[in-house]
Amino acid sequence: MERDEFISLVESRNPRTVFEPLGIRVARYDPDAMQVVMDVDHRHHQHLGMLHGGVSALLAESAASLAAAMSVDLRTHIIAGVDLNATHLRPKRGGTLRATARPLYRGRTTHVYGIDITDERDEVVCVARCTIAIRPLAREGPPGSSDS
Repeated sequence: MERDEFISLVESRNPRTVFEPLGIRVARYDPDAMQVVMDVDHRHHQHLGMLHGGVSALLAESAASLAAAMSVDLRTHIIAGVDLNATHLRPKRGGTLRATARPLYRGRTTHVYGIDITDERDEVVCVARCTIAIRPLAREGPPGSSDS
C-alpha cells in the first residue's frame, strides 16, 4: 500500500476508533518513528486526577501498531498487538503526550517496537515495548470449501 493511500485509510477510519473520543491524533507517519499525540484532560485521568496508565498503554500500542501497519502490505496481511509492557515513570495531570514508536526488530511474522512517551517538556513519562504479530489475510473460498 502506498504511503498516501495508507494515510488516507487511517485518517478516514480514525473518527470511528478510540482515537476520536480520547483526542488522539497521528502527528507523524513514519514506520521508523511513528508518532501519535494527545492533550491530557479529564477523559484520561484515573480517580486521583492523574493520567491513567491504561491510556499510556493505549498510546504506546497505537503508535507501534500504526508503524507495523505502515511496514506491511495491508492488502495481503493483518497486524495485531500480542504483547505490551509499559513502565510509567512520571505522573501527568495535563499537558501534551507524544508516543514515538521505533522498530527494534522487524521479522516476517513478528515486529517489536520500543515506544517512548514524552511530554511537552520532552521529559519521559512512560517507556514501553510492544510486539506485533504479522499474519497473512485469510483466503476466502466458497462456502464449505477447505484451504487444506
